[in-house]
This record gives sequence, structure tokens and C-alpha cells, in this order.
Amino acid sequence: MKSHLAVLLSLGILGFTNGCDTKPVSKPSPSPITPKRPQDRTPESAATPAASWFAAGRNGAVSTAQPAATEAAMSILRSGGSAADAASAALLALAVADHAKFHFGGEVTILVYSAGEKSVEVLSGQGAAPALATREKFLRNGIPANGLSAAAVPGAPDAIVTLIERHGRKTFKEVVKPMQDLLKNGKESWHWKLAKTIRSMVKAEEDSKTGRRQGLVRVSDAFYRGEIAHQIADWSEKEGGLLRFSDLARHTTRIEAPSMVRYHGWKVFKAGSWTQGPALLQSLAMLDYFKFATTEQQTARSVHLAIEALKLAFADRDAYFGDPLFVDSPVEAFIYPYYMSLRRKLINVDRATIDVWPGDPWNKKEKLEKLPKWTSFLGKANDTSTCVVVDRDGNMVAATPSGWSGVSAGETGVWLGSRLQSFNTWAEHPNVIAPGKRPRNTLTPTIVLDEEDHPVLAMSVAGGDQQEQTTLQVLMNILDFKMTADKAVTTPRFATEHFVGSFKQTTPRKGVVKLNPELDQSIGEALRAMGHKVEVEPAPIAEPSVVTVDWRREIFRAAGDPKTGRSAAAF
Repeated sequence: MKSHLAVLLSLGILGFTNGCDTKPVSKPSPSPITPKRPQDRTPESAATPAASWFAAGRNGAVSTAQPAATEAAMSILRSGGSAADAASAALLALAVADHAKFHFGGEVTILVYSAGEKSVEVLSGQGAAPALATREKFLRNGIPANGLSAAAVPGAPDAIVTLIERHGRKTFKEVVKPMQDLLKNGKESWHWKLAKTIRSMVKAEEDSKTGRRQGLVRVSDAFYRGEIAHQIADWSEKEGGLLRFSDLARHTTRIEAPSMVRYHGWKVFKAGSWTQGPALLQSLAMLDYFKFATTEQQTARSVHLAIEALKLAFADRDAYFGDPLFVDSPVEAFIYPYYMSLRRKLINVDRATIDVWPGDPWNKKEKLEKLPKWTSFLGKANDTSTCVVVDRDGNMVAATPSGWSGVSAGETGVWLGSRLQSFNTWAEHPNVIAPGKRPRNTLTPTIVLDEEDHPVLAMSVAGGDQQEQTTLQVLMNILDFKMTADKAVTTPRFATEHFVGSFKQTTPRKGVVKLNPELDQSIGEALRAMGHKVEVEPAPIAEPSVVTVDWRREIFRAAGDPKTGRSAAAF
């Protein structure tokens, strides 16, 4: 896999490269997409209570995992903040209100649509493995699922600050206030410790006298290269952890071009192969061949085809995805149209696939000639949080934050995550653990544009390996089956377990498909007849949040599945 990237690029591959750059000195000024949109008027049909699960309005819309975070974002939008400011406020609030699923010292993947530029960019808030996190260290006992040794470098704090810096109008002090209010009312000891840490970050900004942007740089410096970093590093070393000051000091938020495929006339954007996002793009590229009637929502045919495409995409994910800074893992190879046509031909419209078999994009073959042998461990899926925002100018942010099973870093009150468990220890695998490398995570927000690069929707889903599966279903509900946001997120769902688990690499459950019991019983019967191993799943499958833009009616809609506690608001 050494020199394939240059060859594939020369063939005119579909999509964008996973490039990156440093933070620029200037930021594009916002420009509304539809200047004639009536402002400050909410349609009567959108008169929903604040922070319910569905809302509509003309000036902005938000959906997150917690009402407190949704209200934090709404307060920023109402005060003139951008979607980036509002999303930052929501993410900071989620670190307290949804603490079990997102730690402040965890990670976040962010997609941003700029109305002024009509473009999408990715902010990689995934921290790397510490310099001491070698494969040899974990080879005997595997990578732990929790505790200090499983902590990557915190990526979320700098990603949030970078989001404000590049696309916001507010200061850190302004967007962090809702979080501070939550910490002030908290009862845990880490609440007051983290409140002190946040105050020191605010003070660093206030001490800067050279403008908003420089103040934000000082906020990140205070966390990663100042006293906070020393406190985290000293505590980690004392407790036997792997994080050191040099790991924190080296961290930066990578700004990357997104990857994209066209699906039935829409442009769907995802982050690169350091996430599982390209698996969704592969699924869509294969399904683009099939046409779905508006009335075909959740028929045995549409469910079967979606499952079969996901199986093929996950097989490639598990074989090839990893940090492209360390391995040759270009998304362009995976979504190259000819390769996708070969993989699509493996879909039997009448029969379920039981094999787990990746393709060979390097040699343009539908299957690898020989499967690698990997050892799996026992692990369980872990969850995340959600955040999507659109502002009155049409700017959009889709963010999926995470961090769980970690530990509080001493007197800082900063809870670290346990994302190193998403690595493996398999020699020469693209996602094998290595110092300075980002683990391939499951955090995979989505933005969709029309052919004229106007925003259509932003989505974030919590639920580990079920994230892309639910994203695919909600996308089909909206784009193919013409559902509104509220209907799209509450329609019963399905999921395959035909993949290597992203947490401690659990063994694939070949052919297994889980169905919510609300699905028509005939669908399950038809899937069994096709060879699927059908199981009923009473609990909600993943946890979606979505905002959509209806330019014809000039309405923003926000929705989150109420069965999963999602929250939404608009004005």
C-alpha cells in the first residue's frame, strides 16, 4: 500500500483529499445564503416549547443530547452569535450535563459549513496516543477499556477553541458562561475543581490585550502549554499514567478537507479515515445505484439493501481505516467509482451475505485474495453525545463529542477519556497503536449540501458502531422518503452487527440484524427468508440529532429522538 495514493489521485477520484493546514490569520466574513429571508418571525406551526425534542423557526435551530446544552446554544444564537459560537457553548455545557458520555478531556469530531464560502471543513478534535503508548506496552494484556492508561491526549478543549476562533464572533468567556453556571450548581468535587480550571482559561484570555483571536490562542496555551498541562502531566506520572507535558504541548487541532460522495443528487460530507465516516460514504456510493420510491421506506428490499451495503463498507473499515498521517489510508481509494461498482455487484438483492470480506481497492478487485488473521477481545460498545446547530445566515455545525470510562486528573477536575481502546495491537494493521497516532474513532457527524452548495442538513449520532447505520437510515428517510426531521429521527430502526467492534475489537456477529419491534413484522420474516439472523432490539438503536433547512418555506427544523433523551429548540 505504499505508492497507491499518487496513482489513484491521477485517475480523477471522486471526493476531496484529507489534507490539512495550519490555522489561518484571517477568517471569512459571514454572508447570508438567502438575504430575503424574513427575520425574527417564527411560523405558528413551530411554536414548540424550548428544549423539547422537535422545534422549527426562521432564525436558528439546535439539537443536542441535553436540554441544558440546547439552551446554552440558543442563548448564544439569540445574542447574535454564530452557529460556531452556539455549538461551542453547547459542547462545553455537554461536558457537564452529559458527563457520562462526554468528558472535557475527551475528543470531538466537528464539521463546519461556512455560508460565506459555501464550503465544508473538518476540525479533528481527536487527541493522539502519548509517546509512552507503544504497541509493546499493551501487547501482552491488550489495551484497557478504562482508567488512566487508556487516555489519549485531550482533543476537545482545543477543538472547541479553534471552532470559535475560525468561525465564531464571541469570546471564550462568553461561550463558556453556561458551562460555568452548570459547574457552579454542581455537587461533585470535580465540579468545583473544573470550575477553577475554566476560570484560569478565562483569565488567560482576559490578560491578552491584542484582540479576540490572540485571546483565544492564549486560552488553548493555558490548557496545553501552561500550568494546567503541568498539573495534568505531573498527576499522570505520579499515578502511573502515560500522559506527559510534552504530549499536551505538541497537540494541535488539525483542519482538514472533508470527504464527499454524491447520493441521489445530494453532496454528503464526512471526516476522513481516522473516523469511521468513509464507511457511510461507501454505503451511499453503493446504494446510489439503486432507486428508492418515496413509498418504499422500510420495506424488506430497502432494509436488506442498506444492511448489505453497510456490511461491505464495515469490512473495508475494519481492514483499512486508520490515521492517514501514519498509514496509506486515502478515502479516495475507498470511494473510487469503479471500485465501488465492483463492491456493489457483491450485493445479492435476494440473499444475505454471511462472509466478512474486505475488498482490494489497491488492485481494483471486489475481494482480497487472502484474509488476514486477527485476534479479538471481549469489549462492549460505548456511547457518545450529540450537537448540531444552524444559524440565521445558514452556517452549520455538526459535532460528535465523546469521552467515558476515564478518570479525573487530580486537582484540575479535567476528566480524561479512554479512547486508546479504539486502537488494536495487530502488527502492520492501519489502526495499530503507536505514539503520536490518532485512534480510529466512531465519531462521525454529517453535513449534506445540494448541488448549488446550499446546506440541507447537519446530523450527529451517538451510539458507537451504530452511528453510521442510523445516519444512513435518517439520511434515506429525509432524502429518499421525503420525511420531515421529526419523523426521520423517530422512525423505528435496524442495525447489523456484521463487523469487528470498535471497542477492544469484538468478533463480528456474522449475519446478525437487530430490528426495533415497532417495525412491521413482515419485514423481519422477509429478512429471515433471505438468510439474515434477525433479533428484536427493544431499546432505541443509536441516538440521532438533526437540523434541516427548508429553503422553499424558509424554515429551520431541529429534532432529536425523544426516546433517547435528545433535545431540540428553535426561534
